[in-house]
Amino acid sequence: MLHLRKLATMDLLGQLFGVTAMTISRAKQEVRPLLEAHGHHINTSTARLRTPADVATFLAPDPTQTKVKKTS
Repeated sequence: MLHLRKLATMDLLGQLFGVTAMTISRAKQEVRPLLEAHGHHINTSTARLRTPADVATFLAPDPTQTKVKKTS
């Protein structure tokens, strides 16, 4: 999904999951037809992650943005 959304390169995903880019490519080739067969369209992301450091920065909590509404 991350590669289909153009969020991460196959090389980066391979590094993160400890596999080769070819393995990621094969998985993508298997997943895409299944998603399409069930009517799921994958939208492209505006974010681009190229290194593990990019991923860490992207996932780091931003104290200026509240993602979960607090209740009293």
